[in-house]
Amino acid sequence: MKPVVDGLEQELAGQLLIIRLNIQETVGRELAPVYGFEFTPTFIFFDAQGNELWREVGGLDVERVRDSLK
Repeated sequence: MKPVVDGLEQELAGQLLIIRLNIQETVGRELAPVYGFEFTPTFIFFDAQGNELWREVGGLDVERVRDSLK
């Protein structure tokens, strides 16, 4: 999954900010209950105002990410 996310990050630089959290680390443990994720990987897509638009658990649909930026 990391190569897919890395590729999206490069392709969409300037249009998309990817923040990676590790739920085994302090910040990840603190944010897990705030955003309601408990499984990895969980991908949460927010708009520019911080509103959650959608989430996927287990995999990432690259085309959905691209379409969400249109």
